[in-house]
Amino acid sequence: MKEWWVQVGLLSVPLLAVYLHIPPPKLSPALLSWRSSGGYFTYKDQNIFYRDSTGAVGSSDIVVLLHGFPTSSYDWCKIWEGLTQRFHRVIALDFVGFGFSDKPRPHRYSIFEQASIVEGLVRHLGLHHQRINLLSHDYGDTVAQELLHRSLQPLMLCLLFLVPIKMISTISRLCSTSRQRPLHNNRFLFSILQYINQRKKHRDRWVGALMSASVPLHLIYGPLDPVNPHPEFLQLYKKVLPMSTVSVLDDHISHYPQLEDPTGFLNAYLNFINSF
Repeated sequence: MKEWWVQVGLLSVPLLAVYLHIPPPKLSPALLSWRSSGGYFTYKDQNIFYRDSTGAVGSSDIVVLLHGFPTSSYDWCKIWEGLTQRFHRVIALDFVGFGFSDKPRPHRYSIFEQASIVEGLVRHLGLHHQRINLLSHDYGDTVAQELLHRSLQPLMLCLLFLVPIKMISTISRLCSTSRQRPLHNNRFLFSILQYINQRKKHRDRWVGALMSASVPLHLIYGPLDPVNPHPEFLQLYKKVLPMSTVSVLDDHISHYPQLEDPTGFLNAYLNFINSF
């Protein structure tokens, strides 16, 4: 009798071949609406999806939303309307390799490139001389830190999870809004995941940018977050960034507070913004 792993392997090959040829699922009506409400700009021959909504009358404040891994700008859908009632402009993009933006292969994906794409979008919209509020999550936090390091324009930052302090070693899911299916391409997945090594390599640059920041910082934290466990993460955050303010949400809130508790999250963020 053949070894069990040989039999499993022989069975897996045809099943994998069939699976790889299954077309991606159709987009939901909500995602179709999200895409139709946005547009694209070009950054170095790459089409980058973004949404730009004009909101509150009488306000000149602008907020740019930076999503996490492995998702997309759709992460902000539940608080979008609430933000438009406070900000004059609410802007979000899909980083290259994510969501509705292009996913070039082969490609060297990097936090530095993503930060340059954000700068490119800000210039494209004619906002590069204005103050920008950054609301970031997970992967987007590191992009925000690189933007802070560059200090090309005044920023007010709200960091939902300061992941660079506690490194993520495993990632379990990929963006459901992708037009392509990156999990089927190991090289693509590997190139995207290089951001973890980049965090380690450039930790001093990016954490240092926060420690020396002259702009207001705020953390919105879900105590049930498995990526940044309570209370160790919160203790470390306060030790490293004692000048930052913190909002701790209800005990059952985890890694995606803007989706799990949009009202609580939005209230925490607006209380921070309105305190200046």
